[in-house]
Amino acid sequence: MHELAAAAGIAIIVAVLWEAFETVVLPRRVTRHFRFTRLFYRATWKPWAILLGRVQPVKRRESYLSYYGPLSLLGLLAVWAVLLVIGFALVHWAAGSSMNVATTGLPGGFWTDLYMSGTTFFTLGLGDVTPRSPLARFVTVVESGMGFAFLALVIGYVPTIYQAFSRREVNITLLDARAGSPPSAVELLRRHASDHGRDGLLDLLRDWERWSAELLESHLSYPVLCYFRSQHDNQNWLAALTTILDTCTLVIVGMENVPRRQAQLTFAVARHAVVDLAQIFRTAPTSGHDRRGSEQVSDLRAALAEAGWKLEDGGAAEQKLDELRAMYEPYVRALGHYLHFTLPGWVPPARHRDNWQTSAWGRISGGIADAASVEARQDDHF
Repeated sequence: MHELAAAAGIAIIVAVLWEAFETVVLPRRVTRHFRFTRLFYRATWKPWAILLGRVQPVKRRESYLSYYGPLSLLGLLAVWAVLLVIGFALVHWAAGSSMNVATTGLPGGFWTDLYMSGTTFFTLGLGDVTPRSPLARFVTVVESGMGFAFLALVIGYVPTIYQAFSRREVNITLLDARAGSPPSAVELLRRHASDHGRDGLLDLLRDWERWSAELLESHLSYPVLCYFRSQHDNQNWLAALTTILDTCTLVIVGMENVPRRQAQLTFAVARHAVVDLAQIFRTAPTSGHDRRGSEQVSDLRAALAEAGWKLEDGGAAEQKLDELRAMYEPYVRALGHYLHFTLPGWVPPARHRDNWQTSAWGRISGGIADAASVEARQDDHF
C-alpha cells in the first residue's frame, strides 16, 4: 500500500510539473492528445457557457462570460497547487509519516502529512510539525523549494498574460474608428474610399498582418487568452480577425487601386491564425448559414459601389470569392460557436454608432453635442 502511495504521489508531482512547464514555459503548441490543462478548460468552460450563454441582455451576458478567463487562470493555478500538496503528502505518508507531532496534539497519519505538506509548499514555516527522518527532511526541502518556484511562476505568468492581452486589444480598439462597432468589411472600405484613405488601407493591412502574427504566437503559447473578452460587448478578437479576412477577400477578388499583394499576405497570416487556433480547441470546421444572410453578391457589390469601390463582376470573381470564404469561414464559425462570440456581417447594420461616439450620458466628452448629432455628422468625420 505504501509503495502504491509513493508511486501515486511521485506521478502526481511529475505530471503537474510537466503540465506547468508545457503551459507556462514552453513557447509552442503542444500536440499531445491528453493534457490536464485542456481537460480542465473543457470541463469548466462548457458548463459556464451553457449556464450564462442565454442570459439577457447581451451586455450582462458578455460581462458574465468575461469573468471566465481570469477566474479560470487563477483556478488552474490553484488546482496545480492542491495537486502538488497532495502528491507530497502521499510521499510523506509512504515514507512512514516521520513527523514530530508529540507536542502538538495532532494524531499523526495522512492528514498530518497533508497539513505538513501544505505549510511547507506555501512556505509558512509554522514549526508545529517537523520532519523526523532524513528522507522526510529531504522531501520537505524539495517541496519548500518547489513552493518558491511556484510563487515565481505565478508572479511571472500572470503579468505576461495581461501584457499579451493589452497588446491584442490595442488594435481592436483602433479598429473602432476604422471599421465601425461592430466592425464590418464594407464599412472599413467605405471609410478608406478617399485617395488618402486608400493609401492608409495599405498601412492598415500591413499592421494587421503583424497583429495576426502576434495573435497566432501569443494565443498558441497561452490559449487562455482566447477566453479573455474585450471591453465592449460588440467587439472581440475573433470578430476583428474575421473583418480583416473579409476585407482581404474583397481586395483579392478584385478592386481598383488597392494593395492586392499586401491583402494576400495579410490574408495568409490571418487565415493561419484562425486554423491553428481552431486546432487548439479541436473545433472542427462547420458548415452553416451564410454570414451575408439574405444578401447576394449583387447586394454586396452594390453596397461597395455606394461606398466608392468597384468590385469585379462575372462568374470568375464570384467563384474566387466563394473559394476564399471557404478557406476561413468554417473555422471562424466553429470558433465563434465554441467561444460564444458574435461574428460580424459583411455589411454594417442600418443604424449604428461607433463606441467612441457613445457614453453613459449620451454626450461626447466636450458636452456640446448629444449622441444623435454626433451620429448625424458621422459621414463628415469619415
